[in-house]
Amino acid sequence: MTLSLEKEARILLLFNANQVYDRQILKGIGDFLQNHHVNWNMYISDSLRWDINYHSVLNCDGMIANYDDHHIESIAHNSDCPIIGVGASFHNKAEYPSIPYVASDNYALIKTAFDHLCHKGIKKFALYSYPPSRHARFAYEREVAFQQIMQQQSYPGCVYQGIEMNLNNWQEGLQNLAEWVSSLPLNTGIIAVNDSRARHILQACKQLNKKIPDEYCLIGIDNEEVINYLSNNYISTITQGTEDMGYQAASLLQQMLENKPVSVTQTLIAPKQIIERQSTDYRSIEDPYVIQAMHYIRQHACQNIKVEHVISAVKLSRSNLETRFKQELNQTMHAIIYAEKLKRARYLLSHTTLSLTKISEQCGYPSLQYFYFLFNKEFKQTPKQYREDKSYSWSEISY
Repeated sequence: MTLSLEKEARILLLFNANQVYDRQILKGIGDFLQNHHVNWNMYISDSLRWDINYHSVLNCDGMIANYDDHHIESIAHNSDCPIIGVGASFHNKAEYPSIPYVASDNYALIKTAFDHLCHKGIKKFALYSYPPSRHARFAYEREVAFQQIMQQQSYPGCVYQGIEMNLNNWQEGLQNLAEWVSSLPLNTGIIAVNDSRARHILQACKQLNKKIPDEYCLIGIDNEEVINYLSNNYISTITQGTEDMGYQAASLLQQMLENKPVSVTQTLIAPKQIIERQSTDYRSIEDPYVIQAMHYIRQHACQNIKVEHVISAVKLSRSNLETRFKQELNQTMHAIIYAEKLKRARYLLSHTTLSLTKISEQCGYPSLQYFYFLFNKEFKQTPKQYREDKSYSWSEISY
């Protein structure tokens, strides 16, 4: 099919846009349209879910479809118009549809998570996935990638699929997950196949009174803003290149509409970046008293605590605990509390629009002036300058 440049192309976007993954792909499609000013008349359901019947498919000039959804895939399969598929990558190339296909690179996602945990000093690994199902093919592919990486790197690793959580089985699923987590050795790095599964791990660890990141490290995938907000922006995560996927898919479709050659091949899109938050802010600590003290400090540093509060929580003498801190971290408890408050302040400056006064209060400083003094002393710039500059990322913030 060749369309004149003047003719309006009727384009179907078959996505479940109430899901963050699909919305980000749609944003990438929108970026392409903004940059190239193509003459597309696009249809996407008002409910943000696919509801296209067979006749509507036949009446379109082109289509971009999420092939991770087998219902959408079956609808698209019945059309003879130009189609670009998007979705998960497959370790078995025979799994790919026989159309141009833009895929999120599942192996690269898991390898990025693995490398990040290795950089933190982790040497034991686990993956929390989903049970096998047609709509969770991405999870299976990430399992395969995890097992390949474990074999290549000669590291021990285990996979837990669990159950697909809903209101009826929530307590059962969380209890089973807690039993699995408790079976893992301390200092295990847990990779969750998405942020929703990562949040389950947080809840299981809370039930077990297991400390993240001091006893286990945790990283998810997707940077799902709502999930991370519900988790108090605690979960480190990997941002997929979903907007790049949408942009590339739109570019390929436009080439097909202009009757330019497009090969039936797969385009793999690499992960975008690591968003490092507290769940991978790991230090290799063996002393159980220091682990307990560090967890208390992370949770309460901004509540104006002092060393005496830490000692009371751990129930150890000051001299004993200070000695253990020196041996494990070569730092004092006071220095750790001081650094934790500044770390939180830098995060709030970079990632929120809270006023400087509010940030000062939330981080436990007695006055805005004192906050300014300490911040400038440590970083050679004021909090206001730091916010304007944003020259640091959360992944650079360390003690």
